[in-house]
Amino acid sequence: MEPFNGNRRTSLLQKNILASFAIKGWSSVVVLLMVPLTLKCLGNYQNGVWLTISSMLLWIDQMDIGLGNGLRNRLSIYMAHGDTGHARSLISSTFAMLTYIIVPAMIILIALVWLCNTYSLFNVDPSIINNLDEVLTVTVILVCSTFIFKLIGNFYMGMQLPAVSNMLIAAGQTLAYVGTYILYINGSHSLLHIAVVNTAAPLVTYLIAYPVTFRLKYPQLRPLVKLINLQEAKEVMTLGLRFFAIQISSVVLFMTSNLLISKLFDPAMVTPYGIAYRYFSIPLVAFTVICMPFWNATTDAYERNDIEWIRRATKKLRFMTIGILLGMILMVAVSGFVYRIWIGPESDVSLSMTIGMAVYIFILIYSMRYSYFINGIGKLRVQLIFTVGAAIVFIPAAYVVVKWTNDIIWFIGVMCLVNFPGLIANRIQFNKLINGKATGIWNK
Repeated sequence: MEPFNGNRRTSLLQKNILASFAIKGWSSVVVLLMVPLTLKCLGNYQNGVWLTISSMLLWIDQMDIGLGNGLRNRLSIYMAHGDTGHARSLISSTFAMLTYIIVPAMIILIALVWLCNTYSLFNVDPSIINNLDEVLTVTVILVCSTFIFKLIGNFYMGMQLPAVSNMLIAAGQTLAYVGTYILYINGSHSLLHIAVVNTAAPLVTYLIAYPVTFRLKYPQLRPLVKLINLQEAKEVMTLGLRFFAIQISSVVLFMTSNLLISKLFDPAMVTPYGIAYRYFSIPLVAFTVICMPFWNATTDAYERNDIEWIRRATKKLRFMTIGILLGMILMVAVSGFVYRIWIGPESDVSLSMTIGMAVYIFILIYSMRYSYFINGIGKLRVQLIFTVGAAIVFIPAAYVVVKWTNDIIWFIGVMCLVNFPGLIANRIQFNKLINGKATGIWNK
């Protein structure tokens, strides 16, 4: 195997960042175009319900108990040493574990849909949407089916090819947009049709990608039943469980925000909140594109004790973070104009909501600057404590603040406050790790 020195690692990272920018640029355009298109199809009320359902479906996406992220870290380590045998067993075992997890989970979720009062849960008027249970059932089945095959994306990230993973996601989003546009011009504007198109599109993409990946491009790593190794699965699960707890806590913060807004205010209020979030998802996605390749490149560098490469990499991210901040300030300044062009006169996103969302997103971005390196090193204990703590505090704090103020701006303020301590902790831990001073909990 060719030596994977710092120059080659940097070259691969740069190529992936450039390719990912092009792919994510297209993906962002599709996502932005999807917002007004879906709004035209469903109207304000049903669109708010769909946004709430979509955020709930993130729970299913995170039920891999961190196996996806565990796979990408372990795969990077195996490939750094040219150990394709263990890498293939790892992939086979992870696919098997995901199947064991999702099948019973899907059955339980479908049962809950039909046993629970979903109209009360989502605060939905049955006279407006009379088939909510059917919508939820179909989306659960399709998302659970996608659950296993989306591991292909983690595989490519473990191979230090995040641009390919981004391409698969963008392909699914594009297919969903095309399907939604066809529904729009055909006049098929039901919530059920929109839900099917949006949840089936990623599944189709990954089903096509599977044979291309493991039959044509990487046949030496193709998963086989006979290579399933419970010990291998246990090792990846040990690391994966920490990632899982962090993922779930992050999902709680995002998913419950839509649900709480729907319950404490009105489903229609989810729409302006969602518009502001989509708007500032542009810099969030841009910075994610920059940071994502650093994750597994850091794993490789740390495994080879190339600490100097990590130092140089984080200095580059410092300047990029400043650039993102300046860009977000400009986005706030022109937001009113952009909303009118993008959404139309029906846009009702206030300047205060825009500023609040910008602050919240920048806190996430600044924290990511450190967390992606920490994830690559695999020292997750501190991040786990602060992320879980934020998730636990968020719901009661948001509930009390909204009941007290009845103002969604204060709600966004709570989101900022619960995430800020994690930002500080990430910065402290990264500096300790990179300077060889991490001891105790900072080194776990």
